[in-house]
Amino acid sequence: MLNVSNLQVAYGQSTIISDMNLNIAENEIVAVVGRNGMGKTTLMKSLIGMEKMRGGTAQLDGQDLTGLKSFQRVKAGLGFVPQGRMIFPTLTVKENIETGLAAVGEKKVPEDLYELFPVLKEMQNRRGGNLSGGQQQQLAIARALATRPKVLLLDEPTEGIQPSIIKDMAKTLKRIRDERGLSIVVSEQVLSFVMDVADRILVIEKGKIVHEESGDDVNQEKIAAYLAV
Repeated sequence: MLNVSNLQVAYGQSTIISDMNLNIAENEIVAVVGRNGMGKTTLMKSLIGMEKMRGGTAQLDGQDLTGLKSFQRVKAGLGFVPQGRMIFPTLTVKENIETGLAAVGEKKVPEDLYELFPVLKEMQNRRGGNLSGGQQQQLAIARALATRPKVLLLDEPTEGIQPSIIKDMAKTLKRIRDERGLSIVVSEQVLSFVMDVADRILVIEKGKIVHEESGDDVNQEKIAAYLAV
Protein backbone atom coordinates (compact mmCIF):
# COMPACT_ATOMS: atom_id res chain seq x y z
CA MET A 1 0.00 0.00 0.00
CA LEU A 2 2.84 2.41 0.89
CA ASN A 3 6.33 1.81 -0.47
CA VAL A 4 9.28 4.05 0.38
CA SER A 5 12.66 3.40 -1.27
CA ASN A 6 16.04 4.92 -0.35
CA LEU A 7 14.44 7.89 1.43
CA GLN A 8 16.84 10.69 2.33
CA VAL A 9 15.91 13.82 4.28
CA ALA A 10 18.33 16.50 5.43
CA TYR A 11 18.29 19.87 7.19
CA GLY A 12 21.09 21.87 5.60
CA GLN A 13 24.22 19.74 5.84
CA SER A 14 22.74 17.40 8.49
CA THR A 15 21.29 14.17 7.13
CA ILE A 16 18.37 13.12 9.35
CA ILE A 17 17.14 10.09 7.37
CA SER A 18 19.44 8.13 5.10
CA ASP A 19 18.53 5.42 2.57
CA MET A 20 15.43 4.28 4.44
CA ASN A 21 13.23 1.58 2.92
CA LEU A 22 9.71 1.11 4.23
CA ASN A 23 6.88 -1.11 3.02
CA ILE A 24 3.43 -0.96 4.58
CA ALA A 25 0.96 -3.68 3.60
CA GLU A 26 -2.80 -3.29 3.12
CA ASN A 27 -4.76 -3.24 6.41
CA GLU A 28 -1.56 -3.24 8.47
CA ILE A 29 -0.75 -1.16 11.56
CA VAL A 30 2.98 -0.43 11.75
CA ALA A 31 4.57 1.34 14.71
CA VAL A 32 7.84 3.22 14.24
CA VAL A 33 9.48 3.52 17.65
CA GLY A 34 12.62 5.29 18.80
CA ARG A 35 13.97 7.83 21.23
CA ASN A 36 13.55 11.57 20.73
CA GLY A 37 15.66 13.01 17.95
CA MET A 38 16.02 9.74 16.02
CA GLY A 39 13.97 10.87 13.00
CA LYS A 40 10.38 9.74 13.70
CA THR A 41 8.73 13.12 13.14
CA THR A 42 11.00 13.91 10.18
CA LEU A 43 9.92 10.63 8.58
CA MET A 44 6.24 11.47 9.05
CA LYS A 45 6.63 15.02 7.74
CA SER A 46 8.58 13.84 4.69
CA LEU A 47 5.88 11.26 3.86
CA ILE A 48 3.10 13.87 3.96
CA GLY A 49 5.27 16.40 2.08
CA MET A 50 5.95 18.93 4.86
CA GLU A 51 9.68 18.17 4.66
CA LYS A 52 11.36 17.84 1.31
CA MET A 53 12.82 14.49 0.34
CA ARG A 54 16.43 14.93 -0.74
CA GLY A 55 16.45 11.51 -2.36
CA GLY A 56 14.42 8.37 -2.84
CA THR A 57 10.83 7.67 -3.84
CA ALA A 58 7.46 7.16 -2.18
CA GLN A 59 4.49 5.35 -3.73
CA LEU A 60 0.95 5.04 -2.41
CA ASP A 61 -1.12 2.23 -3.90
CA GLY A 62 1.04 2.41 -7.03
CA GLN A 63 0.88 6.21 -7.39
CA ASP A 64 4.16 8.11 -7.21
CA LEU A 65 4.03 10.73 -4.43
CA THR A 66 7.61 11.93 -4.75
CA GLY A 67 7.01 15.26 -6.49
CA LEU A 68 3.62 16.01 -4.95
CA LYS A 69 2.80 18.78 -2.45
CA SER A 70 1.08 17.97 0.86
CA PHE A 71 -2.48 18.70 -0.32
CA GLN A 72 -1.90 16.54 -3.41
CA ARG A 73 -0.69 13.67 -1.20
CA VAL A 74 -3.86 14.01 0.88
CA LYS A 75 -5.97 13.77 -2.29
CA ALA A 76 -3.95 10.71 -3.33
CA GLY A 77 -4.93 9.00 -0.07
CA LEU A 78 -2.53 9.96 2.74
CA GLY A 79 -4.08 11.16 6.00
CA PHE A 80 -1.94 12.88 8.65
CA VAL A 81 -2.37 13.52 12.37
CA PRO A 82 0.59 15.70 13.42
CA GLN A 83 2.41 15.70 16.73
CA GLY A 84 0.60 18.05 19.11
CA ARG A 85 -2.66 17.44 17.17
CA MET A 86 -2.70 20.94 15.60
CA ILE A 87 -6.46 21.32 15.62
CA PHE A 88 -7.91 24.80 15.04
CA PRO A 89 -8.73 25.98 18.60
CA THR A 90 -11.15 28.76 17.62
CA LEU A 91 -13.16 26.62 15.19
CA THR A 92 -15.92 24.32 16.41
CA VAL A 93 -15.51 20.54 16.35
CA LYS A 94 -17.75 20.37 13.26
CA GLU A 95 -15.78 23.12 11.50
CA ASN A 96 -12.49 21.35 12.27
CA ILE A 97 -13.75 18.15 10.63
CA GLU A 98 -15.05 20.17 7.67
CA THR A 99 -11.51 21.41 6.98
CA GLY A 100 -10.64 17.77 6.28
CA LEU A 101 -13.70 17.34 4.07
CA ALA A 102 -12.72 20.41 2.05
CA ALA A 103 -9.48 18.70 1.04
CA VAL A 104 -11.46 16.08 -0.89
CA GLY A 105 -14.32 18.31 -2.04
CA GLU A 106 -16.99 17.11 0.41
CA LYS A 107 -19.16 19.23 2.70
CA LYS A 108 -21.27 17.13 5.07
CA VAL A 109 -19.64 15.38 8.02
CA PRO A 110 -20.26 11.63 7.48
CA GLU A 111 -22.32 10.03 10.23
CA ASP A 112 -19.87 7.13 10.48
CA LEU A 113 -17.22 9.53 11.81
CA TYR A 114 -19.51 10.48 14.67
CA GLU A 115 -20.20 6.78 15.27
CA LEU A 116 -16.47 6.24 15.75
CA PHE A 117 -16.19 9.24 18.07
CA PRO A 118 -19.59 9.83 19.77
CA VAL A 119 -18.12 12.54 22.04
CA LEU A 120 -17.44 14.66 18.94
CA LYS A 121 -21.11 14.54 17.96
CA GLU A 122 -22.10 15.69 21.45
CA MET A 123 -19.57 18.51 21.26
CA GLN A 124 -19.84 19.40 17.58
CA ASN A 125 -20.63 23.06 18.33
CA ARG A 126 -17.95 23.46 21.00
CA ARG A 127 -14.67 25.15 20.11
CA GLY A 128 -11.75 22.79 19.58
CA GLY A 129 -9.61 24.68 22.09
CA ASN A 130 -12.11 23.83 24.86
CA LEU A 131 -11.73 20.06 24.46
CA SER A 132 -9.51 17.86 26.64
CA GLY A 133 -6.27 16.45 25.21
CA GLY A 134 -7.89 13.09 24.51
CA GLN A 135 -10.91 14.70 22.84
CA GLN A 136 -8.62 16.88 20.71
CA GLN A 137 -6.75 13.77 19.60
CA GLN A 138 -10.06 12.15 18.59
CA LEU A 139 -10.89 15.32 16.66
CA ALA A 140 -7.52 15.32 14.90
CA ILE A 141 -8.02 11.67 13.87
CA ALA A 142 -11.60 12.38 12.71
CA ARG A 143 -10.38 15.34 10.63
CA ALA A 144 -7.74 13.11 8.98
CA LEU A 145 -10.31 10.35 8.34
CA ALA A 146 -12.61 12.90 6.69
CA THR A 147 -10.14 12.94 3.77
CA ARG A 148 -10.90 9.21 3.23
CA PRO A 149 -7.27 8.07 3.37
CA LYS A 150 -5.82 4.74 2.26
CA VAL A 151 -2.95 5.20 4.71
CA LEU A 152 -3.23 7.14 7.98
CA LEU A 153 -0.05 8.61 9.51
CA LEU A 154 -0.07 9.46 13.25
CA ASP A 155 2.88 11.24 14.84
CA GLU A 156 3.20 10.63 18.61
CA PRO A 157 -0.58 10.30 19.19
CA THR A 158 -0.30 9.48 22.92
CA GLU A 159 1.63 12.64 23.80
CA GLY A 160 -0.06 14.45 26.70
CA ILE A 161 -2.88 11.91 27.02
CA GLN A 162 -3.78 9.99 30.16
CA PRO A 163 -3.17 6.20 30.28
CA SER A 164 -6.84 5.10 30.34
CA ILE A 165 -7.51 7.02 27.12
CA ILE A 166 -4.37 5.60 25.49
CA LYS A 167 -5.88 2.09 25.89
CA ASP A 168 -9.10 3.27 24.21
CA MET A 169 -7.11 4.89 21.40
CA ALA A 170 -5.42 1.57 20.55
CA LYS A 171 -8.85 -0.11 20.30
CA THR A 172 -10.20 2.72 18.14
CA LEU A 173 -7.27 2.54 15.71
CA LYS A 174 -7.78 -1.21 15.30
CA ARG A 175 -11.48 -0.60 14.69
CA ILE A 176 -10.66 2.05 12.07
CA ARG A 177 -8.29 -0.38 10.35
CA ASP A 178 -10.87 -3.18 10.36
CA GLU A 179 -13.95 -1.15 9.39
CA ARG A 180 -12.33 1.14 6.83
CA GLY A 181 -9.74 -1.26 5.43
CA LEU A 182 -6.88 1.21 5.63
CA SER A 183 -3.27 0.97 6.74
CA ILE A 184 -1.91 2.93 9.69
CA VAL A 185 1.64 4.10 10.42
CA VAL A 186 2.17 5.43 13.93
CA SER A 187 5.35 6.93 15.40
CA GLU A 188 5.50 6.40 19.13
CA GLN A 189 7.55 6.13 22.33
CA VAL A 190 4.94 4.61 24.68
CA LEU A 191 5.72 0.90 24.49
CA SER A 192 2.46 -0.32 26.11
CA PHE A 193 0.46 1.45 23.38
CA VAL A 194 2.69 0.00 20.66
CA MET A 195 2.22 -3.52 22.07
CA ASP A 196 -1.58 -3.03 22.05
CA VAL A 197 -1.89 -1.67 18.54
CA ALA A 198 0.90 -2.79 16.19
CA ASP A 199 0.98 -5.67 13.73
CA ARG A 200 4.64 -4.85 13.14
CA ILE A 201 7.19 -2.75 15.03
CA LEU A 202 10.13 -0.92 13.44
CA VAL A 203 12.88 0.66 15.53
CA ILE A 204 14.41 3.86 14.14
CA GLU A 205 17.84 5.06 15.25
CA LYS A 206 19.72 7.99 13.73
CA GLY A 207 17.45 8.00 10.69
CA LYS A 208 17.72 4.29 9.91
CA ILE A 209 15.51 1.28 10.62
CA VAL A 210 17.76 -0.86 12.83
CA HIS A 211 15.35 -3.55 14.06
CA GLU A 212 12.00 -5.06 13.10
CA GLU A 213 9.60 -7.38 14.92
CA SER A 214 6.16 -8.85 14.34
CA GLY A 215 3.54 -7.72 16.85
CA ASP A 216 2.50 -11.34 17.45
CA ASP A 217 5.69 -12.56 19.11
CA VAL A 218 7.45 -9.31 19.98
CA ASN A 219 10.50 -9.31 22.24
CA GLN A 220 9.40 -6.48 24.52
CA GLU A 221 12.71 -6.33 26.41
CA LYS A 222 14.66 -5.87 23.19
CA ILE A 223 12.41 -3.03 22.00
CA ALA A 224 12.59 -1.41 25.48
CA ALA A 225 16.41 -1.55 25.33
CA TYR A 226 16.37 0.52 22.12
CA LEU A 227 14.09 3.09 23.78
CA ALA A 228 16.22 3.37 26.93
CA VAL A 229 18.30 6.52 27.08
